[in-house]
Amino acid sequence: MGPANIPVVLTIAGFDPSSGAGITGDLKTMAALGCYGVAAITAVTVQNTQGVIRVETLPVELLRDTLHALAEDAEISAVKVGMLGTAVVARKVAHFLESQIGKPIILDPVLRSSSGADLMDSEGLSVLRNELLPRVTLITPNMAEAQVMTGKPVHDLAGMRSAAHELQTLGAKNVVVTGGHLPENVDVLALEGGATVDFPGARVESNCTHGTGCAFSTAIACGLALGRDLKKSVSDAKEFVRRAVEAGYPTGKGTGPLNHLFRLK
Repeated sequence: MGPANIPVVLTIAGFDPSSGAGITGDLKTMAALGCYGVAAITAVTVQNTQGVIRVETLPVELLRDTLHALAEDAEISAVKVGMLGTAVVARKVAHFLESQIGKPIILDPVLRSSSGADLMDSEGLSVLRNELLPRVTLITPNMAEAQVMTGKPVHDLAGMRSAAHELQTLGAKNVVVTGGHLPENVDVLALEGGATVDFPGARVESNCTHGTGCAFSTAIACGLALGRDLKKSVSDAKEFVRRAVEAGYPTGKGTGPLNHLFRLK
């Protein structure tokens, strides 16, 4: 694929200054997978490998103007939505997505950081369920996020399958619940129409796992932007994350980031 044909992928997410997750991680993933990334920042955080210390949501008018400027300038091939933070931001993003109907839209429901900090308010969760779910192509919760969104326990493979279908009854078209914390490291994809596909994977013992959820959802968006189908995009994204974790950076005093650009070595 030549430079003129590189798809543009938009990420709408928060800024992680430690560069493992959020906007910076998304842009590295897009570059690694042959896409051109553009970004609209929803919030800035004070965080490092040890956790999130502070979150400041940006003015919603700034987000609105950024999205408008990007959308009118270039043809966007896919959209990835990550951290939103508040109901006001979530509602503004839902309104913007109406202009992107027909394009692949991937929602990574960032509700809480791995260190335990809340990254979405309760009203925002309601907007996410009621206004964002019906507008997206795929939602990619981990087990804890699926449990919060459905209100039902998700502790094993059966719970993951049940949660995926429950999210579809709430309006999601396609759902992949990630099970990176399970011994078998399996992800469950529930497809529109009722089919369910399991994606087992080899477990990687590593402390460099900061940003795996962001990279996974962004890699799926890239696969769809490049013309692959959903099952292939999920499979490729899972393999990308596995290899990025294997090549992760043991930096900082906490959980290190995966290496999105491992192919450059």
